[in-house]
Amino acid sequence: MRDAPITTDLLIVGAGPVGLFAVFEAGLLGLSCHLVDNLDKIGGQCAELYPEKPIYDIPAVPFCTGQGLIDALVEQAAPFNPSYHLQDQVAEMIPQDKGRYRVTTREGLHFDAGALVIAAGAGAFVPRRPLLDGIQDYEAQGQVIYAVRNREALRGKRLVIQGGGDSALDWTLDLLEIASHITLVHRRDGFKAAPASVARMKALAEAGKIDFKLGQITALEGQAGQLSGVLLKGLDGETEVLASDVLLPLLGLKMELGAIAHWGLELTRDPQNKEVIAVDTEKFQTSIPGVYAIGDINYYPGKLKLILSGFHEAALMAHAAYGYIYPDKKIRFQYSSASTDLQAKLGVSKAAPTAAPAA
Repeated sequence: MRDAPITTDLLIVGAGPVGLFAVFEAGLLGLSCHLVDNLDKIGGQCAELYPEKPIYDIPAVPFCTGQGLIDALVEQAAPFNPSYHLQDQVAEMIPQDKGRYRVTTREGLHFDAGALVIAAGAGAFVPRRPLLDGIQDYEAQGQVIYAVRNREALRGKRLVIQGGGDSALDWTLDLLEIASHITLVHRRDGFKAAPASVARMKALAEAGKIDFKLGQITALEGQAGQLSGVLLKGLDGETEVLASDVLLPLLGLKMELGAIAHWGLELTRDPQNKEVIAVDTEKFQTSIPGVYAIGDINYYPGKLKLILSGFHEAALMAHAAYGYIYPDKKIRFQYSSASTDLQAKLGVSKAAPTAAPAA
């Protein structure tokens, strides 16, 4: 773990479209931002689930794709030098002196934040875990993993990869050169993956370079905490043991509040009966001062789950957060179209920006 915490004005939980726009709005006010996201890429649902999905309701943008929107928001936020911490998840939040917060992440990062902004969409993306007895013991030993963070650690291993989507097929093909053996398991002979990847996998299976099995994994086998195999029930009802040092269940993602649900925030239910965070509509502050929630993660009367609504919430939140972090300073309200100070911050004029909004 890090000894010295990372100091920032805002710690933003979630690097989706609303979190990215919050960086822009905060940056105009001179606030520094760090973002933590559980995914391995910037963009939240837009990048992970709907990169090619058409979007038609972004103001002044008649059409864009999910990934196109993210690319534009990243470019818009870039002048403010945000720091992105991916494949990580917030864990513990502890109030500090002067209203600040110390936040620890799952990967051991520590932050000293002036305020927290929860922009986690419908929650953090987490892997779907197989319902297998004793799986936690093998997870703790790194013998059941849900993401490949250290490719070399799998060299020479017997791998069983479970799933039928792009992730399962991509890792089957990618790890072929370093694993001693790979078995791909899927519950049916239909795939939600790129046809070219499926065709290549089947060609490798026909050539005997990998095994492809249809069925369900029903149990794990091993002694002294060491995985030795997985029990597969085939479509014909017969069972067999697949030798394995590491199991990679790549069964997709689900969303949940995670550790945030235990921070003492007031939670509520939206009209779809999903658990979300209650906020006010002046600051988009939660029940804890200095902790804000914007985007689909929050709810208030009249809430519309639209990206443009999240952008509005981000703007009001940024101004409220500035007042919370710097209560003795006043914001000099400015328009980017007319302010040379803001234009300098954005890199579109030669004027030198002031260090912070005028007191």
